[in-house]
Amino acid sequence: MTTVFVHGNPETDAIWSDLVGELADRPPVGGNARDLVLLSPPGFGAPLPDGWGATREEYRNWLITEVEVLAAEGPVDIVGHDWGAGHVFGLLSVRSDLVRSWACDCLGLIHPDYVWHDMAQLWQTPEVGEEVVKGMRAASRDERITMMRASGMNEYAAADVADALDTMADCILPLYRSGAQPAVGDLGRELAAIDLPPGMALDPSEDPYVGPVGRAAQMADQLGARHAPLDGAGHWWMCEQPVSAADLLVEFWGSLEA
Repeated sequence: MTTVFVHGNPETDAIWSDLVGELADRPPVGGNARDLVLLSPPGFGAPLPDGWGATREEYRNWLITEVEVLAAEGPVDIVGHDWGAGHVFGLLSVRSDLVRSWACDCLGLIHPDYVWHDMAQLWQTPEVGEEVVKGMRAASRDERITMMRASGMNEYAAADVADALDTMADCILPLYRSGAQPAVGDLGRELAAIDLPPGMALDPSEDPYVGPVGRAAQMADQLGARHAPLDGAGHWWMCEQPVSAADLLVEFWGSLEA
């Protein structure tokens, strides 16, 4: 059994370190050994291919290609966070057959009434976004780490993200601009019309980026997914509550084995 983890922005696969460590210490679910695979989207801890445009469609296609290889070897459960969840939603919209199950946060992002958070709107605004990214590049490594730690990342993840931020900066604007509304709302409507594999909506109660409380539960209902609250957790719930998150995932995967 393969479990794939996909992260978002501004992140590297280091954000999964505590959660993956916790899962690696757990007994196999249903007696099945689990291969934990961390996929880094191009520019976010992975090199940029030649000609990469960093649009959400390109990231969707990148993820499909990666998962096709893994699915050829056996069942795949996929876990997505932030834009990583967005990439998973993109995959599900066209190739849901590739995964046995999915577990994502940020379901509020694909709610039809979602309004992008303030920073995203700055990135999506011509000229303004370029100035914001210029300021991100100008920050020192220590300043970057301090910012990430204050947001909820653990020290290891914050340092790794700080070191990778310059390459991320090349991808942030085209990614967010390709996801401007109505794009993500339309994606949610597409998914609601599809017979999806079993899913779980991870819902950290203190995430400031995904819209009003209750949106994730509404989208979970529309997608036929299980709603899984993470009370008291913020955007980087996998760093803040790795034990609780592992409990939810293991129980979810176990229900698929029953």
